[in-house]
Amino acid sequence: MITRKLPAVLGLTAATSMILAACAAPAGTPIVQTVVVKETAVVVETKEVEKVVEKVVEVTAAAPAEWTTPHPILSDIRVRQAIAHCTDRSALIGSVYGYLPDEQRSKLFMDTFIPKDSVWYAKNVDPNANIVDYPYDPEKGGQLLDEAGWTLPEGAAIRVNANREPLALRFTTTNAPFRQTWGAVFVSSLQKCGIQLLPSYIPGSIWFGGNSGLRRRDFDIGAFAWVGETEPPGVTLYACDQIPTPANNWNGQNYMGWCNEKASQAIKQANNTLNDAERKRLYTIVQEEFSKDMISLPLFQRLEATGHNKELKGLIADPTEYFSASAADWELPGKDTVVIALGQEPASLFLLQESAAVAVVVGQLVFGTFSTQYSYGFQPVMYEGDQFPTIENGGAVNAEVEIKDGDTVVNGDGDVGTLKDGKLVDMEGKELALTGKDVNGNDVEIKAGAKLPQLTVTYKFKPHKWSDGEPVKKADWELGHKVACDRESGAVNFLTCDRVISFEVLDDNSYKVVYAAGYQPPTYYLAPFGYYPSHQKLADGRTLGEVEPKEFKDLPEVTDTPLGTGPYVIKSWERGQKITLEANPNYWKGEPKVKNIVVQIFDANPAGAVAALLQGTVDVVGKETLGAGQELQTVIEENAKGNIVAEPVGSQTWEHADFNLNIR
Repeated sequence: MITRKLPAVLGLTAATSMILAACAAPAGTPIVQTVVVKETAVVVETKEVEKVVEKVVEVTAAAPAEWTTPHPILSDIRVRQAIAHCTDRSALIGSVYGYLPDEQRSKLFMDTFIPKDSVWYAKNVDPNANIVDYPYDPEKGGQLLDEAGWTLPEGAAIRVNANREPLALRFTTTNAPFRQTWGAVFVSSLQKCGIQLLPSYIPGSIWFGGNSGLRRRDFDIGAFAWVGETEPPGVTLYACDQIPTPANNWNGQNYMGWCNEKASQAIKQANNTLNDAERKRLYTIVQEEFSKDMISLPLFQRLEATGHNKELKGLIADPTEYFSASAADWELPGKDTVVIALGQEPASLFLLQESAAVAVVVGQLVFGTFSTQYSYGFQPVMYEGDQFPTIENGGAVNAEVEIKDGDTVVNGDGDVGTLKDGKLVDMEGKELALTGKDVNGNDVEIKAGAKLPQLTVTYKFKPHKWSDGEPVKKADWELGHKVACDRESGAVNFLTCDRVISFEVLDDNSYKVVYAAGYQPPTYYLAPFGYYPSHQKLADGRTLGEVEPKEFKDLPEVTDTPLGTGPYVIKSWERGQKITLEANPNYWKGEPKVKNIVVQIFDANPAGAVAALLQGTVDVVGKETLGAGQELQTVIEENAKGNIVAEPVGSQTWEHADFNLNIR
C-alpha cells in the first residue's frame, strides 16, 4: 500500500459550522436584477454616442456551486493584506521560540511558501523578484480596513461595516499547546486592529479527517503546517483546478480556493519540465503571485528536533524525512521494545486520503517506503539494483512521438486534454492552449502530426512479501493502480492518473507506465503507484481484490489493521491510547532487531511526552510531536547535558494561516 508521499500536514483543528454564510437561490429561481444596458444612438454629424438606460429585467439563474460564493469578508484583498500587516509575527515567533537569540528568530521569518534558506526561494533565484512583504504595521492595516468599509466606531473595540456587522472571523487550528500559545498572540494582534478572531483549538483527527475540517474547507482562517520536502509544494496546493468542492468529491489541496491563472499556469509548468533553471524561474512567478494576493499568511519556518533515548542506535533525524523511515535499522541494547510518543492519533492508515504527519509515521512502520528523501534528495530503497529508472541509465525513455486525433496530451501550460478535431479539450469540455514543448523546451503547435516528447518508465522492485508471508504479485499492483485512479476512492488528487495513458504490470516486481505526450514531470523516476494485498480476507468473506475502491476508506482492514510490506505489523490498536506493532518476520531486509514498537498517544500533550522521554518510559519523541515552545527547549537543553539525543535542525516545515476565499 505504498504511495507517493503527498505534502503531509501538521496541526489540528476541528471545524464547526461557518459563522458567515450566504443563502443561494434554488436552481431555476427567477432573480430580479437591475442591469445597465448600453444603447448606441446616431446623432447629428454622424457621431455615435452611448446613452445609458437602466432596465429592470427578470433572469433565471442556477444556484451557485457550493464553496464558490466569495467570502463576505476574506474575498476582499484589502482585508487579507490588513490581517498580514496587523499580525505581529515577531511576537508570535517569540512566544514559542523565546529561548532563541533575536538573530536566530529573525531567520525564521517567511514571506512566501518557500523558506528563505531554500535554493527555490524567489530572491535566491532572482534578487529582483517582486515579493511583497507585509511588515507589522497596525496603522497601515487600519487604513486598508477603512478603505474596505470596515470602520471602528468611537469607543468600540471591533470594526463594523455599513450594516453594523462586526468584523469577526473564526480562527481554527490545532489543540497542540504550542499552537495555542502563538494562536493567543495572533488573536491579540488582530484585536488591536479591530478584528475579532473566534479561536477553535480542536483535535487533528477532526481537522485532518477525510470527511471534515480542512479537507471540507470548513474554516474562515485555518492554521497548520506543511511538512518540509525535497521538492517545493506542487500543483495540488495552488492550481485553479485543485480547489476541493463537493462537485469534484473534494479533490485537491487548494483549501483557500485560490485561483490566480498566472500562478496556476506557472506551477503546472514548473512540474512539467526536466529543466531545473526553468523550474526555478516558474516557481519565482508563483511566489510573486502568492505574496501579492495574500491568500495564505506565512507565519514562521520551524526549528525542529527529534528527541530519543541516547542508547537507541540507527535512528536518523532529518529535515525532509521522518524518523520512522529508519525504523528497520534501529537497535536498543538490552531491550526488545521501542516506545514512540505521538502527540496526535492517526485518523486512518488509508494514506491515499489521510496525509497527517502522524499517519505517515505509523504508515512507514507498516508499509515501508520505496524511497527516502534525506537531506533534500531522493534515495532508492526498494528499487532493483538500488537505482531509480532514469533516462540516463535506460530505465526511462523520453522519445518524440507523433500525436494524432484522440490522443491525451499535456500542453505547455501543464494542462491535460484530448485532441479532438483540432482542439485540445479537458475532461470538463474546456478548450486548452494548443502550444506544447518539445524535448528541448521549444514551443510546438499541438495538432495532428506534431511531435511531442513522451516518457515511458519501467519501475522495477526487489522481490518482497506481505507481512502474512504471501509474495507480492501482479494482481496487487493492478489493484493499487485501480484504487489510486478511481474517482470515488477518496484519494486527494488524480493528477498523475489523468496523465498516464498506459499502465502495465510486467511481472510480480515491475510495471511500466507510458505518460501522456508532453508530460515531463521532474520526478518521473519515483514510482507513481503502490499496491494492496488483493488476497487479504475481509470479515465479510470477500478478498480485498473483490472490493470496490469507494469502499476502501471505510474498511477497518485498510484503515486500522492493514497488511503491509514494511518492517512492522500492527498487533493491536487501542484507540486514544496506543498502537502495538511487532517485527515483521517476512520483511525483505530480514526481521528487525527491535522486536516490538509501541506507539503511545499523548493527545495534545507534548509536555507529557517529553517527561516520559526523560523518565525513560518513552524512547522517541518526533519533531511532529515536539512542535516548538517549552518542550523543544527542554529536549535541546537535555541534549546539551548528554541525557538524550535531540539535535536541533533548520526545517522546511512552515506554519501558516490560510484564508478561505469562498463560502458554502
